Amino acid sequence: MWSLVQVALLLVGLAVLVLLGALLRPAWSWWATARARPGGPSASAADTAGGAAATSPPEELRARSDDVERRERRLAERESRLDVAERELEIRSRTISATQEALTARQAALADLETERRLVLERAARLTADQARAQLVSSIENEAKREAALTVRELERQARAEGDRRARAIITTVVQRLATEQTTDSVVTTLQLPSDELKGRIIGRDGRNIRAFEQITGVNVIVDETPESVMLSCFDPVRREVGRMTLEHLVLDGRIHPRRIEELYARSLGEVEQTCLRAGEEAVAETGLTDLHPELVRLLGTLRFRTSYGQNVLRHLVESASIAALLAAELGLDPALPKRCGLLHDIGKALTHQAEGSHALVGAELARSHGESAEVVHAIEAHHDEVEPRTVEAVLTQAADAISGGRPGARRESLAAYVQRLERLEEIARSYPGVDTVHAMRSGRDVRVMVVPAEVDDLQAQVLARDIAKRVEAELTYPGQIRVTVIRETRATETAL
Repeated sequence: MWSLVQVALLLVGLAVLVLLGALLRPAWSWWATARARPGGPSASAADTAGGAAATSPPEELRARSDDVERRERRLAERESRLDVAERELEIRSRTISATQEALTARQAALADLETERRLVLERAARLTADQARAQLVSSIENEAKREAALTVRELERQARAEGDRRARAIITTVVQRLATEQTTDSVVTTLQLPSDELKGRIIGRDGRNIRAFEQITGVNVIVDETPESVMLSCFDPVRREVGRMTLEHLVLDGRIHPRRIEELYARSLGEVEQTCLRAGEEAVAETGLTDLHPELVRLLGTLRFRTSYGQNVLRHLVESASIAALLAAELGLDPALPKRCGLLHDIGKALTHQAEGSHALVGAELARSHGESAEVVHAIEAHHDEVEPRTVEAVLTQAADAISGGRPGARRESLAAYVQRLERLEEIARSYPGVDTVHAMRSGRDVRVMVVPAEVDDLQAQVLARDIAKRVEAELTYPGQIRVTVIRETRATETAL
């Protein structure tokens, strides 16, 4: 198909050729007339020029005439071809216009059919297109969430199984290699007496002896109706031990008066200081860390008379140091630094009755002031998450502390704290929607949560168990671990008559 530009150029060329023919036609007519008339320009020219040149003008005109005729024929042929092309263009244009009109009509018909079909579907489904689209998106979204939850649960199950297997293997190896007692001794605060007659001598005339004892030692003496025993009360465990030894010496000596109390108190104080120093040196020798500052060794020894939930703090530190070193060895790390962190992580408990703040921060400042490295200081201050752990040693110290405190027989807690922890466990679980009943079992180490089947499906039960466990981790302090089990049960009962 010719373009419009080509057609225009052909028309312009045709016009030029027609104009040229119109200009040449008068000259041709004049020459033809002169040749036919005798004595005309041709004859006179032939007479003047001679016979040889008389025939040249007619031949030249004849040649030009032939050339003009040929050009006219070519122009006529081109004009006829242009006419044919123009007619073809018109035919094609009309065909295209008709096709476009047919397509437009068909598109309009299809749009009408689509509108009618949508209206029929909306009437049949009783939903508009937007509502149906929203329901479809919602169903796809729920299905995607369900599949994602299934995938996440499977990945978590696999990761948890692998992590539990490897952690169990490491911890089992560490515990098997750790030789320590399964129970711990609590601090003695009760002194047995040979007879109840000594209670009166301890009190003295008008309470003189007991007032002098309490003023000198800083320990309160509780004399009650308990036969052949008195109670000693003091917030400082070292001072309480000094008071216990002083009173024990007084009972053995038999001479109980203020002057004798002062003498025996000075002797007991020296004995307790030597006992603390020996205990610290023994702990350092047992762990192999003989380069500690002497003041840190002394403070370690004072923890021999302090307990945490019934567990002796000094034995807990020695045990934590051994566990941290074994964990580091199982992971292919140098055990020296984790052992040092484990031994010093509770050193702040020796000064919590003298300095403000938590024992972790007090211990970190104490270690820093006595030349311990930044890694040890960070592990001490981060072992209770008061500072975010940033090193491997800090994480190993946390793990060793938890293993030492969470093993069976290591710690005990008061009845009030135990009951309060169980009540808080059940309260946290009951705060979620869909929960029917909650039971804290196995001394609070296992929580059974029964849910309403109509309100909680299987996937929601899995999410609920995870949420409860995360909240328990965030809000409660407890040794070991607590397992949360969500139970969803559907029962169908029918009676046969």
